[in-house]
Amino acid sequence: MSASGDLRPGGRLPLLFFGMLSLLGGVLAGLARLGWEVPTAAAQAAGVHGPLMITAFFGTVISLERAVAAGRRWAYLAPLAAGAGGLTLLAGAPLLIGQTLGSLAALGLIAASGVALRRQVAAFTVVLTLAAACWLVGNGLWLLTGDVNAGIAWWLLFLVLTIAGERLELTRFLPTPPIAQRLFIGIVAALLGAAAFGSQPLFGGGLLALAGWLLRYDIARRNIKTAGLTRFIAACLLSGYAWLAAAGLLGLAGAFSPGHPWRDAALHAISLGFVFAMVFGHAPIIFPAVTRIKIPYHPALYLPLVLLHLSLALRVFGGLSERFALRQHGALLNGLVLLIFIATLVTLVRRNAQRGPR
Repeated sequence: MSASGDLRPGGRLPLLFFGMLSLLGGVLAGLARLGWEVPTAAAQAAGVHGPLMITAFFGTVISLERAVAAGRRWAYLAPLAAGAGGLTLLAGAPLLIGQTLGSLAALGLIAASGVALRRQVAAFTVVLTLAAACWLVGNGLWLLTGDVNAGIAWWLLFLVLTIAGERLELTRFLPTPPIAQRLFIGIVAALLGAAAFGSQPLFGGGLLALAGWLLRYDIARRNIKTAGLTRFIAACLLSGYAWLAAAGLLGLAGAFSPGHPWRDAALHAISLGFVFAMVFGHAPIIFPAVTRIKIPYHPALYLPLVLLHLSLALRVFGGLSERFALRQHGALLNGLVLLIFIATLVTLVRRNAQRGPR
């Protein structure tokens, strides 16, 4: 196979495995921050919980998906660097190594996004490329300052704009009025400006506006009336948009500021309520596209989705009411829900394999 050819599905699995290790380590590191006893390696990584989840795990998964879409072997260097960066953070290696690998991964994602941009210059491909650039900016600020908080707004935009850009692409199949795209571009510009100038009210307002845009124009509004996998995905999306709106409201109150009592609630309303709702909804589509392993739809998929929202609601309520025990136990349940979701997927794959081809 030439250097420009794609990587076979079997070669992608180790990259996905590295990302899953970062997810496991990141969840345990987050629990350590809240006082739970976890393995020593995870406890020592408590200070890099955010980078493990965003730069290492989501960086690996998103850049792996983009590499598959680009169809270029070099594009897989991005998820490799992201996953390797996560492993160095968990291993306690010098922080500079993980920071450098994460920055290289972001550069790789920008390059892979450029492939799609050259194929089709459109608003959604531009937004996806900007999202990758946000990842690089966040990593760069963390590298330069050594302060995780310096990159948080940009890392959040990396996730939010990646999802929003992918949803914008699907509006092409709807009778969307021309003003919708102009509104979307304005919201993205406001969010980028808010991150650049450190404006909490503008950042919160931008998130709230984006949630409203998605609730109004996304195809999920129609698909919720269907059945099966399509309806499940729509339920994930719409519930995630509600959490994005909640994060925006909290942001208007300054909750993203370091040291704010509502900071945990605001951050996890996005990262768990919004982002992981998208993960739950798209895993039955993205995972087979990356690995060629089919995940059949089953109503059991609703169980981890419901548990995700209930456990997050407990955590957010604990944060808003300053009841640490509720926040602490909500976080533990959040981690268990992710395990339940993975177990559900594995069970569905095994059942499908046992049935064999029809």
